[in-house]
Amino acid sequence: MAKPHIAFFELEPWEKGYFQKALTGFNLQFIDGPLKPQDISKVKDADAIAAFVFSKFDAATLKKLSKLKLLCTMSTGFDHVDLKTAKKQGVTVCNVPEYGSNTVAEHTFALLLSISRKVPQSLSRIRLSDFSREGLRGFDLAGKTMGIIGMGKIGRHVARIARGFEMNVLACDPFLTQKEAEILCVGCVPLKKLLSESDVITLHAPLTDKTRHLINTRNLKHVKKGAVLVNTSRGALVETRALLEGLKNGTFSALGLDVLEDEGVIQEEKALLHRAFADKVNLRRVLEEHVLLDLENVVVTPHNAFNSQEALERILDTTADNIKAYFKKKPRNTV
Repeated sequence: MAKPHIAFFELEPWEKGYFQKALTGFNLQFIDGPLKPQDISKVKDADAIAAFVFSKFDAATLKKLSKLKLLCTMSTGFDHVDLKTAKKQGVTVCNVPEYGSNTVAEHTFALLLSISRKVPQSLSRIRLSDFSREGLRGFDLAGKTMGIIGMGKIGRHVARIARGFEMNVLACDPFLTQKEAEILCVGCVPLKKLLSESDVITLHAPLTDKTRHLINTRNLKHVKKGAVLVNTSRGALVETRALLEGLKNGTFSALGLDVLEDEGVIQEEKALLHRAFADKVNLRRVLEEHVLLDLENVVVTPHNAFNSQEALERILDTTADNIKAYFKKKPRNTV
């Protein structure tokens, strides 16, 4: 019996090796870069295709792949796939629903600890051979109140870590039940109460029409004086003007930002690692537009919260599992 033919697009060299070890019972084909029209003839006999978001599987493309049985997108999002046409042709579509919840949560605390213990300032001083401690006094997290906006998988990881630091935790999420809040040992409160009582506010909500500018110049007055704001979710959850105004009037004592408002073009984090994204967007230019970068009490990282080796390997593991499960007639993570 012939081995199933699996075609891969958009892989880095190390990812190809990873799949060669994980999928020994399959006939693997690797094509560099996203799927292009001239590549269709190369994969027309493939049983399955695995690719990322820069490969577009519209109706015209899918109709040319008449032998395709399985399409695995190595992403959470699947807007680049025409699901209606795939279903009509009997093509099963699978995605990677989750891969970095703990990863982003850990980065949230990396930012917070950088602020609370003035790590960037300390490093800068040491590099100048200055070992003085003046101006480097930080603050404890124990006993402080953390307000988490958005209690999905990432928010829940953040809550567990916060409890480990002996912080009090408040949560605001329309889908969080009181029973779940009790299990997580968090207080379930409205946004206004969370803003007014939290020493640290951290954002983990998706960007929608309802959540855009969730923190803004209008509700800035409700924020507890001197609060720290951390955002590792989407930049547009916060109005940039509110950040600047909040720093100026002391509403915010510090900011930890992995995302900025002008990053609206980013939908899938792993896209940041691909050359195709770099060709479209100069992230450095986006970041340089912000005066926030020059402020000592603002710690900015380049949308890097998702970027750990383990998180990237989870994408590959899930994709490999999706392929193996399908050919065992037990498809998983279907969309």
